[in-house]
Amino acid sequence: MISDILSTTEGVSIYAIIALLSFVLLFLGVIVWTFKADKNYITKMENLPLNSENISINNPENSNEIL
Repeated sequence: MISDILSTTEGVSIYAIIALLSFVLLFLGVIVWTFKADKNYITKMENLPLNSENISINNPENSNEIL
């Protein structure tokens, strides 16, 4: 039923083209950002979950523990 409605509607193919172009541009933007990102920032972000200073801030259950 939906395919019948979409096939009879004129100009609906432009939405598929716009969606594909937006996906490709977003994907390329993420790839460019990945290669241009500061290596210190990447290292800081990848070590963030392992940082013991942030455990008590992010987890209220552990806020009374002494680190």
